[in-house]
Amino acid sequence: MKTLAPSLARNFLGNAPRWYKITILAFLAANPIMFLAIDPFVGGWLLVAEFIFTLAMALKCYPLLPGGLLAIEAVALGMASPDDVFRETEANFPVLLLLMFMVAGIYFMRDLLLMLFTKLLVAVKSKILLALTFSALSAVLSAFLDALTVAAVVIAVATGLYTVYHRFISGRGFDDDHDHDDDDYVQPGRESDMETFRSFLRSLMMHAMVGTALGGVATLVGEPQNLLIGETMGWDFAQFFLRVAPVSIPVFIVGLLMCVLLERTRLFGYGAELPASVREVMEHWDARESEGRTPKMRARLIVQGFTALALVVGLALHVAEVGLIGLSVIVLATAFNGVTNEHAIGKAFQEAMPFTALLVTFFAIVAVIQQQELFKPVIDAVLAQEGTGQLSFIFIAAGVLSAISDNVFVATIYITEVEQAFLAGSLSREQFELLAVSINTGTNIPSIATPNGQAAFLFLLTSALAPLIRLGYVKMMWMALPYAIVLSIVAYLATVFLLA
Repeated sequence: MKTLAPSLARNFLGNAPRWYKITILAFLAANPIMFLAIDPFVGGWLLVAEFIFTLAMALKCYPLLPGGLLAIEAVALGMASPDDVFRETEANFPVLLLLMFMVAGIYFMRDLLLMLFTKLLVAVKSKILLALTFSALSAVLSAFLDALTVAAVVIAVATGLYTVYHRFISGRGFDDDHDHDDDDYVQPGRESDMETFRSFLRSLMMHAMVGTALGGVATLVGEPQNLLIGETMGWDFAQFFLRVAPVSIPVFIVGLLMCVLLERTRLFGYGAELPASVREVMEHWDARESEGRTPKMRARLIVQGFTALALVVGLALHVAEVGLIGLSVIVLATAFNGVTNEHAIGKAFQEAMPFTALLVTFFAIVAVIQQQELFKPVIDAVLAQEGTGQLSFIFIAAGVLSAISDNVFVATIYITEVEQAFLAGSLSREQFELLAVSINTGTNIPSIATPNGQAAFLFLLTSALAPLIRLGYVKMMWMALPYAIVLSIVAYLATVFLLA
């Protein structure tokens, strides 16, 4: 037993730091005491804070493991029942389908994406123009497609670019097997350019992620909660866009201006230029790929191109749930490109499945929030307000709670409560519509302040790319901070003065 105990201690959370393991054990020990003996309400909030901590420490240990332990304990203590967790998961089933199949579908279009974005990287010399392009494209695509799909595309592109350069500076050929997680073979003297390249990719990724929020707030299909709000209000695509436009358009314009300002000032981790050595490698790789492209490779790119076109049309017309469209992408991109091996297909799911499992764990925490009514005091305070004060208060409350938990969950609660107040005769139709817009903008814009506020941000944080470019929770919050502050202020002023 003496030899077994140290082994159990070492195995617990694997290679995570000792202080981290002790902290998680302390959480697990404190929760029963707080929830059962002191105050269930305080115990519920403590659990939320602990889960956010596991997200913040994602680079120390993947949050699924410690977060999963917290979720299991919460259910065991009765904070939420297994049925509550299942219902929350079932309500978000379309999101899970999207993650399982759409992200894997993007994997089978990586050759086309890498080729296109490498050419863009080589052709555009201005970092400001490149950042604007990433932000604006992400916004437009998110408005008509889906923010998580756009995030998957951008992550796949950045990972491909990183791999090309990392393979080169590790002394590997472009066709050699290579582990881009291993820096042991990076050639002396290349470390500085590698760090600059990481900073360059970090800034592009953050501009793109904020772009998904800029576009996502504007349309009926931009974010899941938009569709929920639109259905409750009876708004079609055009009506939703026009109702939200007094807020979404100023936010979009200011968001692009912020992109330029941050790149010019080089504040908050932005402004890193593409090193000359990296550009040379990318140019060499692009020329080599173009010259050595065989008819079989060109046929593969053509198939991927048609698949991408089918994807855009399918998403824009909403012919089916996004996840089912993603499954169609997998079938088309593999059947016509000779990918028939089960192992080869399985690789596509390696990126998405851990995050899918993490999201289900997150839904367990959301179930606790709902069952313990952790947001009820705030909701009651909002509904007690009147007129413009109610509009202002609901924007702030929705924004703060979305940054803490999940914007779809917060929007669901608020729009349901507001609808009930309207049906009871406590609100006029005009005020009901204004509050619906305020809930939409409040859950979409301030939530960019934290990685757990929006699924696209959380997906980036927990992706394989994040540790490669050294993007952790705190770094992501720091880089999102100027966007979150400025865009939240703009959205708030527009909500209070332009809507009312």
